[in-house]
Amino acid sequence: MIEKLKQRWNVRNGWDVLIILIVFACTGFSVLYVKRWLFELVGLDNESPAWVRWAVNILIILPLYQVILLAWGWIWGKFTFFWEFEKRMFSRIGGLFRSKKAETTPE
Repeated sequence: MIEKLKQRWNVRNGWDVLIILIVFACTGFSVLYVKRWLFELVGLDNESPAWVRWAVNILIILPLYQVILLAWGWIWGKFTFFWEFEKRMFSRIGGLFRSKKAETTPE
C-alpha cells in the first residue's frame, strides 16, 4: 500500500507518505472542530433545515478545508506537495463544468 501511495503521489520514501497521511488526518480533525464551533456560533444544529447545513458546508466549510490543508501542509513541511495537490484537484473540478464542445479542437 505504501508503495502504491509513493507512486501515486510521486514522493521519495515512506516517511513522506506518513507525513502526508498525518496532514490529511490533522486537517480532518481541525475541520470537524471548526465546523462544530461555527455551527454553534450561527445557531445551527440537527434541528436546522438540511439545506441550510448543506449550504454552509459547501460555501464555508469546503473552502476552509482547503486553507486548513495548506496550513497543516506548511507546518509539516509539505506545503509544495499540497499546493500542487489542490491545483490538480481544482483543475479536475473545473473540468466538470467545461463543455464538451470547448474541449474539441478545430482541425
